[in-house]
Amino acid sequence: MRTLYTGYSVKDQILGREVFNDQGARIGHVEDLIVAPDKMATYAIVGTGGLLNIGDRLTAIPVDRFTLRDGQIVLPNATRQSLEAMPRFVRAGNE
Repeated sequence: MRTLYTGYSVKDQILGREVFNDQGARIGHVEDLIVAPDKMATYAIVGTGGLLNIGDRLTAIPVDRFTLRDGQIVLPNATRQSLEAMPRFVRAGNE
């Protein structure tokens, strides 16, 4: 078996993962990724609220705002309330 390229498995390593702020508080989870035509991830769709991910409020956050720290996805200077105050992300066709 040969390696095709290096990177992350979106399904195994990103989708569904919890998102923390820089104080270590859980603020949401990665629901989806938006990929541009040039195949670069541009936005992470972060879900907050809801119960068992049902009734989540979705917010689009530019991927360059995230960091990886000790294996955790971190969104510095964010809170659940600050994410919920941002414009809601609505998928096209689901309005």
